[in-house]
Parts: sequence; C-alpha cells; structure tokens
Amino acid sequence: MAAAALGLAVGCVAPSGASRGEAAVEVIKVDQGYFRPQPGQPVFVLVMGHDARARDGRSRGDALHVIGINPEAGQATILNIPRDTWTDIPGRGIDKINAANYHGGPLLQARAVSALVGVDIPIVLSTGFEGLADMVDDLGGINVDVPFAMNDPTSGAVFPRGTVRMDGGAALAFARNRSVSGGDFTRTQDQGILILAGLSKLRDSAPSAANVLKWMAVLTNHARLDGVGLGDLYRLGRVALSIDPENVRNITMPGTAGSAGGQSVVFVGGGAAGLFADFRDDAILQRY
Repeated sequence: MAAAALGLAVGCVAPSGASRGEAAVEVIKVDQGYFRPQPGQPVFVLVMGHDARARDGRSRGDALHVIGINPEAGQATILNIPRDTWTDIPGRGIDKINAANYHGGPLLQARAVSALVGVDIPIVLSTGFEGLADMVDDLGGINVDVPFAMNDPTSGAVFPRGTVRMDGGAALAFARNRSVSGGDFTRTQDQGILILAGLSKLRDSAPSAANVLKWMAVLTNHARLDGVGLGDLYRLGRVALSIDPENVRNITMPGTAGSAGGQSVVFVGGGAAGLFADFRDDAILQRY
C-alpha cells in the first residue's frame, strides 16, 4: 500500500498481533495538512509491521519500509530499513529505530525514519500478523518470487525457489522466516518482495479507477483510518497503481551488524548516506 501498492501490500509487510475481527491495518496521516500529491514531486509513505500481541498496549516497529513513488517518471523504490538500526530517535536519544513506535507510536516512528533517510512522510500504514493473512486471502492469494529455497518449520516457511502462489498463511510465514543467512537484512528484503507481489496482484489489469476502488474496498474492510479520508486513500491508490511493478526497485539499507548498549544492533553502513540522498531526490535510484 504505500499507495495502493502499499495499501494492500502493506499487509504484506510484516508482523503484528491483531486478532481476527480487529482492524488489520491502521492508516495514519502524519501531516494533518490535506494529503495531495503534487505534480512532479515524489510521494513517500512508511509501511510498518509492528510486533504487538493481543492486549499489548505498545509495540515496536519491527518491519520498516519507506516507499518512494515518482508518478511522473512511472518509477518507485522500496527502501527497507533493518529494525535494529542504531540511530537517533527524536526526543529519545540513540536507540534501535524500532523503539520509536514503542515510545511514541506511528507518528514518532515516522519522525525517526524521516530523520534517518531525510524524506517527509505524510502517511504511515501499520499492520500485523492476522492483518497480513486476512488481506492476502481477500485478494485471492498472491504470486511471490521466492529468491531461494526456504525450510523453516518454526514459521512454516517451506518453499521452493521461484514463483509460489501463496494464501494469507503462507505469505505470513514468508514474511516471518528468520532461518535465513543475512538475518534481518535478508528478512526485510523478503518483505519488500511481498509488497511487490501485492502490487502486482492489484495491477492484474490496466490501472483504472475501478482497480483503485477495488483496492480501497479491501483496505477499508480491514482498516482503521486516523486523520485520513477516503479522498486521501483514492489519491494514494491512483499514485501507487500508476506504477508497473517492473519499474520498482527493492533495496535494503547498507549496514553492519554489531553491538551497542549491551544489545545486538545494526550500524548504518558507509554507503547509506549516498543511497538516502539518491532516494530522497526523486524516489528513483540512479547509482544503486
């Protein structure tokens, strides 16, 4: 969903613990000004999967993806941020970036990601475990390009390499698979693949107002809106569905694993500053 893509795909992003019957996705307007994509300007949306369990009051932003869309160029980028990235959280000091949601909810999580990457984020899409499964099932399943054979009995991610048709449960297992080399770097990259699969499903026919309404129908059936109107969703959907998935880059922030404050963390890599600058310029990566 970060637009339509994100919209649904949002569900595809990651973990959370909402139970069935609760809102699967929360769509939050960070900038209370009326959301309206400007001609020639990129649009940036944060897609977040949180780690809340039933009755949890607070949760961490355990899957963080900034989707930058350039409607004029017909291109987009999914920038995946490892959840353990060691960075400054506005008003809280240095911590893992996913702690921002715990301390200040989606608004602080958006501010922390904005401070790291250097882009304005007007919309956050937040989802959880059951939210992902429910929305994928409502879409009738999605085709996911599994990058390597997976065999993780803990999450249920047992898939061959190649295109795999997944229902909601399978998509959830794919998003949660931790038995991968590269740890969270690989896992967050895989979640980006899931977002692309959701976008491809939503664009199974030519971009049209009907497709946007279809996306909105699925989303609003599972969503709680916070400061976001149906007009906002429609504009966001039009922007997202205008992009061919073939023109979307899926890239993860460079970094190195280490330790700080007695915990395992990810330090921002030396190439990240250049990547962020290239991304925030027009949401299109020229050099990466």
